[in-house]
Parts: sequence; C-alpha cells; structure tokens
Amino acid sequence: MSATIFDDVAEFKATLPPMRPLAGLDFGDKTIGVALSDRLWGVASSLDTIRRKKFTLDAEALLALLGKHEVGGIVLGLPRNMDGSEGPRCQKTRAFARNLTALTDLPITFWDERLSTVAAERAMLEADMSRAKRAAKIDQVAAAVILQGALDRLGYL
Repeated sequence: MSATIFDDVAEFKATLPPMRPLAGLDFGDKTIGVALSDRLWGVASSLDTIRRKKFTLDAEALLALLGKHEVGGIVLGLPRNMDGSEGPRCQKTRAFARNLTALTDLPITFWDERLSTVAAERAMLEADMSRAKRAAKIDQVAAAVILQGALDRLGYL
C-alpha cells in the first residue's frame, strides 16, 4: 500500500473514487477528531474522537473506522501559525500523514485548520452544549469544520 499525499486539493479530487465519503481529521497530541462527509461531498458531520496512544494503535483504530464507513479519501487539518508559516505542529501532522501512507492507499490532502477549534467552540456554544459535552466533542467538531472547508472548496473545482 502506498497512499499519495496531495498539497493541491484539485489533484486530490482527481484521484477520489465517486460516491464514497471523505474523512476529516483534526490531529492533536492527545486525540484525533474524526468527521465524515456524505457521499455527495456536500455536508460534513462529526463522527468520533480517537484517544491517542501510539502511532500503530492510533492508525489501526483510525483505519478500522474509515474502512467501516467506506471512506474514499482523507482531509487532514494542517495547523499553520496565524502568519501562515509552519511550525512544529505542522511537522508532526505531516509526519503522521507520511506514516499513514505506508498503511493505506487512501489519498490524503491537507486543509488549513487555523481557527477551526474556535469555530467549533462557537458552534457548540450556540447549540447550548454543556461544558462537559463541549470538551468531549471539540476535536470531532473541529474535524467537521476542517472537512466542511475542504468540501466547500471541492464543490468549486
């Protein structure tokens, strides 16, 4: 297996199988938030949060979840700095993507995730979620925000 990582979303779209949902990932030090699109790539919905242990176990849990939902591609949030530069968190995210390519043939692209957690928090506050529920769901809702941004872009291509 050898997935391809695309920095260009248009190139990513050209490799996607039709009528299969996309997964959005909010990759963090402690968790991986997972979101899923519909099969028409119109709407992103939060799906799950994977508690990180070590790469092998994280990847196994993630790929099992993506396989269960017949995912056709992965959109991975890229945590750029506010000035657009890439710091240590971007390096960790890119390393995770590279390591994942050895285990799957799903195409992977990155999506700028600046302020995705802020947008997710705001959405949950507007939905009047309790603090405990927000803490439990923040990563998967952030993943949905990331994925929705990519889906909106894909719709214009």
